[in-house]
Amino acid sequence: MSSIRQQKFEALIQQEFGKFFREEARGVCLGAMVTATGVRVAPDLSFARVYLSIFGTKDIQATFKSIQAAKGQIRFEMGKRLGKSLRRIPEFGFEIDDSLDYSEKIDKLLKGK
Repeated sequence: MSSIRQQKFEALIQQEFGKFFREEARGVCLGAMVTATGVRVAPDLSFARVYLSIFGTKDIQATFKSIQAAKGQIRFEMGKRLGKSLRRIPEFGFEIDDSLDYSEKIDKLLKGK
């Protein structure tokens, strides 16, 4: 269970990642549309796991690898964006959020029966 402070940081980081991927990350995302669907922050605020949904591309793994490779650049950009709100910018870990694919699969199974 996240504390209120963690929840505020998670919301702030998710909002800034949304803006970043929408406005500045065309090269990093290889033309795909990427959204941050969730963020989980460690209790000491030193690490944030960012869950990403990737649309508009056939090769999701290539886009994800490109994002992973640009982790340092992304952290630098987040530092510029969040520097006034956070004393220390956390390290970021990225994961693909496949919950939409999973729910779509379940929906197809239910409709098929």
